[in-house]
Amino acid sequence: MSLERGSLFNIREVWSRFSLFARMNCLIIVLFVPIIIVYTYSNDVTFNVVSKELQTSNAKQLTFLSSQIDSRINQMMDFSLVFSRDPNVRKFNGLNIWEDRYDQMQTRYVIQEKMVLQSGVTDIWPTKYAVYSQQNKDVISNSNVSTVYNENYLKRNMSGKWTYGDGDPNSSNALKSFYWFYTDSLAQQGVLTGGSLVIEASFSYENIQNMLDTYKAGGQGDPFFYHKGDSPILNRTANIQLSSELMSYLNKHSPESASQHVVKLDGKNYLVSSVKSSYLDWDLVDVVPLDKILGPISFSRNLFYLSMCLLFVVGISSSVLLYRNVQSPIKKLVKGLRRVERGDYTVRLYTKDHNEFSFLFQRFNHMSHQIQDLIENVFNEKIRAREATLKQLQAQINPHFLYNCLGYIINMAQMKEEEAVVSMAYNLSAYYRYTTRMERDTASLDDEIKLLINYLDIQKLRNGRIDYHIDIPKDMLSLIVPRLMLQPIVENSVIHGVSKSYSSGEIRISGEISSGFCKVYIDDDGPGLSPDEEEALNLKMNEPLREEMGCGLWNTNQRVVHQFGAKSSLLFTKSPLGGLRTELIWEISTDHEHISYSHNKENE
Repeated sequence: MSLERGSLFNIREVWSRFSLFARMNCLIIVLFVPIIIVYTYSNDVTFNVVSKELQTSNAKQLTFLSSQIDSRINQMMDFSLVFSRDPNVRKFNGLNIWEDRYDQMQTRYVIQEKMVLQSGVTDIWPTKYAVYSQQNKDVISNSNVSTVYNENYLKRNMSGKWTYGDGDPNSSNALKSFYWFYTDSLAQQGVLTGGSLVIEASFSYENIQNMLDTYKAGGQGDPFFYHKGDSPILNRTANIQLSSELMSYLNKHSPESASQHVVKLDGKNYLVSSVKSSYLDWDLVDVVPLDKILGPISFSRNLFYLSMCLLFVVGISSSVLLYRNVQSPIKKLVKGLRRVERGDYTVRLYTKDHNEFSFLFQRFNHMSHQIQDLIENVFNEKIRAREATLKQLQAQINPHFLYNCLGYIINMAQMKEEEAVVSMAYNLSAYYRYTTRMERDTASLDDEIKLLINYLDIQKLRNGRIDYHIDIPKDMLSLIVPRLMLQPIVENSVIHGVSKSYSSGEIRISGEISSGFCKVYIDDDGPGLSPDEEEALNLKMNEPLREEMGCGLWNTNQRVVHQFGAKSSLLFTKSPLGGLRTELIWEISTDHEHISYSHNKENE
């Protein structure tokens, strides 16, 4: 029971993975395949039954025709045997010398009258008889043509079997008659003894043609009489071309006593049936066009298959129509909802059709647009809040920083250190000129580095222990970055790094472009952080801003992520100098995908 439930569950699971379009097509195929299989089987059974019945019927009819021919030949042979024992016939071949001329004429008349009567029994099978007296060297015949006694003629044809033609090898190849000779000799049949009485029975090829014509009139075939080496006897309405092609086939494949074959001639199938005559040693052959007889069955089958193809096309077309007008819009709508779920609110759905789905797409686009506007407004409010926090921080830090710098200038002026006063004033002026210009949110990395130089020079004047090194590749200097992106980080390194070190403080700023990312490293040799403190600081960068957190580094991280995407980040690790390393990483599409700051400046 559990196995059955498991198999049903697997079937349902596999079936549920198919789309509606695939399910409909599968159902159409499942519907059509059994119908076609059952009909094909039924049609094959019908075709085979009809074909076998046709072969059986044709064989019976051909056998019946052959038996009719043999029956008439047998009647001729029986008559010849009985006729040879007729008193008048024996008297004709008698040894007595006829003295009465009237008796001779009377005997000849009676014999001839009996042969005429026997020949005229049926009009469809006219026959010829002749009585040869070897003793008297005389012949009596019912033929209209005068017959002359010919000893060589008798010897040439005394075979005891039916022969086609008179046995003359020089005779023409035209159609001939069939002959049979019977002798009353006590010696071996077919041997002349010098005083033999010979009965000749013959019939023309036209007798065979008459039988063939009668047979063809009642059937579908095209019969003929065939013997290899002789001209065939065709029915009078025979297809000469077909008969010629069939002769070539039969000459290569001699027919058996009774056989049936399906032969392909000129691209068409024919049923060839043959029956051998018992007396004549000829084959009675019938040719039936199978395609003509079985054509209605084939036509019905082809019509059914054509109908099935049309129904299948209609079914698939209906499925495609349903897919295009129902399932495809539903799939578009599902994809759009999934993109919205992933946070892509710019997705819009369009269709050329004017139906229920076009209205639904319009409502979806309106909803997506409203959500996008709402998200952008909320995000812009957050950005403005962060910028306000940053400006507030600068406003808090800058006065204290300015007071210290001014105090340094006063002290150096009192000490007559004019060079220190000039240097501090120059750097302080450049520093505040850059930080107080807030009309643009971005700047080139080169301008950011110059600001760091001013700031570090100020710190170096105030604290002679501070030393710094900057190594930024030239191809990075033209990149556009958020303003004041590096200054809070360097300031953090100065205040919490080198200022807390009792030895000489070093700050190192370097950069590189690798694998589509720009990386800037700020290292110091201060006391650094423990691994736990580093991990906690990294986690704070991705958390919401809290009041107890310093907002300088957090705000820098948020601005970088907002400017360059989610793959950008601010990381804190152990510095090779021994203190803290701050890694600023942001993504670029290519090494050349940037807008130079000077270009922006020209556009202004």
